[in-house]
Amino acid sequence: MTILSGMRPTGKLHLGHYFGALKNWVELQSKATCYFMVADYHALTTPESARNLHADTTDMVLDWLAAGINPEKCVIFRQSDMPEHTELAWIFETLTPMGELERMVEYKEKAAQMAEHGERPNAGLFAYPVLQAADILIYKADAVPVGQDQAQHIEISRTIARKFNDTYKPIFPEPKELLTPEAKVMSLTDPTKKMSKSLGENNAINLSDSPETIAQKIQGAVSDTGQAGSGEGGRNLLELLRLTTGPNFYEQFAQQYERGTLQYAELKPKLAEAISVYLEPIRTRRAQLEHDVNVTVMLSHSAKQAREVAAKTLHEAKEAIGLL
Repeated sequence: MTILSGMRPTGKLHLGHYFGALKNWVELQSKATCYFMVADYHALTTPESARNLHADTTDMVLDWLAAGINPEKCVIFRQSDMPEHTELAWIFETLTPMGELERMVEYKEKAAQMAEHGERPNAGLFAYPVLQAADILIYKADAVPVGQDQAQHIEISRTIARKFNDTYKPIFPEPKELLTPEAKVMSLTDPTKKMSKSLGENNAINLSDSPETIAQKIQGAVSDTGQAGSGEGGRNLLELLRLTTGPNFYEQFAQQYERGTLQYAELKPKLAEAISVYLEPIRTRRAQLEHDVNVTVMLSHSAKQAREVAAKTLHEAKEAIGLL
């Protein structure tokens, strides 16, 4: 099985990235042919994500490596090093009705958010799913690990593959979504929203945060009144405890929560310690990698491996169309 997945470079990764995707990647790299992409072209669709692309790419890839992504087991590359992606995306755009893109839920949500600030979405944001389809199909990926909220993007990739195959020649497989195990990590400051750097530094725990920083962020995290089922904050803190400790330790606090007797003054220090211990191997390895690995050189080397596959697929597509 061939798998493609990627992340936009937005600096250091946090627990939401790790439990939502990265932990799963580490397991998949030993089971399939995996391509993991730094989606820096996709980052250009939102200006705030594009300001420090080089530094953010380095930070993100170091976190990948520290978490256990192994370049000897998979191909790690930067999207902007692969012009074949954008060339195939243009071919796909000629096959994709605008109505398909207009119905994308993520586009509607982001356009609405921008409208609140008096901004309008750019064409790149509108055509984002087509480039994403090219990212996936150029490696003839069989599956893409995603959360449930991203399943629609894989659906349009299947639609585009089917349209090309029916119009020209059967070249592309129709990829399936490989739903990641449910591990929804919410913001520490607004537990109704996913953990995200855009919500402020104190809302997320980075994989490289020191024990002191983790303790400070957990101490300031939103909890609730302590009554059974009384708020998202308490459930979020318990979910973090479940993800970073064994079931026995988690269960005692979960039972207190259900009874309405949970004391956050007791839970928060123990949660901060549990997270710090869980992240210690990643934090230590990252510090070592910062001195030992030249990320730019590594990505350039991996791009050569990816390009061999991408160039072959693009050649097949252009030949099928009659461009060669």
